[in-house]
Amino acid sequence: MRIVISEFISLDGVVQAPGGPEEDTDGGFAHGGWTHPFFDPEVVGGAFDEATAQAEALLFGRRTWQTMAAAWPERAGDPFADRMNALPKYVVSGTLGEADLGWNTTLIPGDKAVARLRELHGTPGGDLLVMGSPSLARTLLAEDLADELRLMVMPVLLGGGKSIFPADGALRTLELASTVTSPQGVNVCVYRRPEAH
Repeated sequence: MRIVISEFISLDGVVQAPGGPEEDTDGGFAHGGWTHPFFDPEVVGGAFDEATAQAEALLFGRRTWQTMAAAWPERAGDPFADRMNALPKYVVSGTLGEADLGWNTTLIPGDKAVARLRELHGTPGGDLLVMGSPSLARTLLAEDLADELRLMVMPVLLGGGKSIFPADGALRTLELASTVTSPQGVNVCVYRRPEAH
């Protein structure tokens, strides 16, 4: 399975709390919902439609999974919500137990996450799509498990917050596969791991 990371991201590399003010206030983050002025259904919405259409399963960290599992089931009836609700899901967590799960979800224990994600990565199938989940995305990049980054780069500086990028000093080169610019100035960029030549 290809592991695809899809993120709303600011020009200064912040991915924290794109959806709303109370989504994630860790570190005193005060800009929750910063993506709203830049969202458009055609380009940005279309990027999400495309990513979920190619996904065979969704992969989340605990916090993002809890936020999504609380929101999406009540949106049934919308084609995108129906797709989100129908896809199998995996959640990486050291605190959730099987009894906490629902929403068509399989638990990946945090202490076994990298090994289990390597197994999934080596399994035949479609895309395993990560949305949000900055700690998980950072681990996937650090462990060289991400095949594709779909970044919706928004024309805003947030001055600090959570990032998906490892700070380990390693050089990682990606290839730009496509870019589309929305009327609101969002660059939807798809980066892939370079093909071996």
